[in-house]
Amino acid sequence: MECRVLSIQSHVVRGYVGNKSASFPLQVLGFEVDSINSVQFSNHTGYSHWKGQVLTADELHVLYEGIKLNNVHQYDYVLTGYTRDTSFLEMVVDIIQELKRANPNLVYVCDPVLGDHGSMYVPQNLYPVYKNKVVPVADIITPNQFEAELLTGKNISSQKDAVEVMDLLHAMGPDTVVITSSDLPPRLGDRFLVSLGSQRHVRPDGTRVTQRVRIEVPKVDAVFVGTGDLFAAMLLAWTHHYPNDLKTACEKTFSVMHHVIQRTISYAHELAGPGRRPSPPQLELRMIQSKADIEDPAIVTEATVIS
Repeated sequence: MECRVLSIQSHVVRGYVGNKSASFPLQVLGFEVDSINSVQFSNHTGYSHWKGQVLTADELHVLYEGIKLNNVHQYDYVLTGYTRDTSFLEMVVDIIQELKRANPNLVYVCDPVLGDHGSMYVPQNLYPVYKNKVVPVADIITPNQFEAELLTGKNISSQKDAVEVMDLLHAMGPDTVVITSSDLPPRLGDRFLVSLGSQRHVRPDGTRVTQRVRIEVPKVDAVFVGTGDLFAAMLLAWTHHYPNDLKTACEKTFSVMHHVIQRTISYAHELAGPGRRPSPPQLELRMIQSKADIEDPAIVTEATVIS
């Protein structure tokens, strides 16, 4: 059965960020994707210069109304990422609530982009909108450690803390929470990064169960743009294929990320030359070249089920 996704994210002419990081891999995996560009830039903001336009809440509303007038607003998933405007974010929430009234089974996947490493990189007034309006209507969220701590008001300094934070996020609304990166000490050594996930679901007999997983992924010494968008899209896809198996969904998702990043960094170093740090254009994700890995990723890291 055809699965339709509405992706409301940024768009760049050059490179892979936002909708371009999400749409191609989702389409490769068989999803029909309709994209609304929250911004349209020449390139991502990691370059020295960029030009473009930002979509307003009113303009988003006009686009959505056009979709509705033609009665083509039947979606199975909504996917959102980076935004800097509160009115735009509130309009996204209104659209999702309306779509959920039409289809109670719609799944909203949200990357709550607020900041990282102890500081916010969006305006402060977005925080209460995410906490009080966005997260409560989300079904799957992919915060990093900083964002998870910010949304719950609880610090993470141990795996037990992380589990408690994920439970607090569940209580706010989402049934699936994946903390994409953390500062927890990896068991495999300093060259790895710890991620954690938690998923609630109801068994056929009506009992509610929670599966929690921990996964350690290799670190890469480079700054990539668009990886969060790709991660959220892949988690959408693999939780669709493995709806009650977060362990497998995470293994598939993180393995796709690994293959795309490794291909990207190898190509970037080849272009940059020995001893030279790759530039933003050289570090654009090698998405098209990774098509086979997106479709059928070789598992490179196994998740551990934790209590």
